[in-house]
Amino acid sequence: MARITIFNEFRHERHDEEVRKLYPEGMHVTLEQGIRSSLPAASLEFRHALLDDPGHGLDQEVLDATDTLIWWGHQAHDEVADEVADRVQQAVLGGMGLIVLHSGHFSKPFRRLLGTNCSLKWRVAEDRERLWNLRPGHPVLEGVPEYIELER
Repeated sequence: MARITIFNEFRHERHDEEVRKLYPEGMHVTLEQGIRSSLPAASLEFRHALLDDPGHGLDQEVLDATDTLIWWGHQAHDEVADEVADRVQQAVLGGMGLIVLHSGHFSKPFRRLLGTNCSLKWRVAEDRERLWNLRPGHPVLEGVPEYIELER
């Protein structure tokens, strides 16, 4: 059983009408539904953690019960408490999987793990995107090839 926690700022869905139309229940719910639709349901256990939850929903007990944390962030990176970022960093260093989505590259846990500011340089539209599987033995990545190329 893979225990997955999805972190979501849950800001866009509440403050932007266009985003609310796309994700009426929140990005975290849509992510869970997408994952459930492509993996055997019996092998997955989900939990949601939202920025406005106490401790951002990521206390030590939650992290200890998480195999993979999916982090979706966009505009409220600075609102993540340093102690939560530290807990997430330590959990990842201790073996918890981390999938960072969208502009989560600017999140505190991701920047701490990489030891850099994680600034990006955007490429032109005709480039391709390559996603690397760095933990092929992890339950969530079982069967995923070494990399996937997304053509534009």
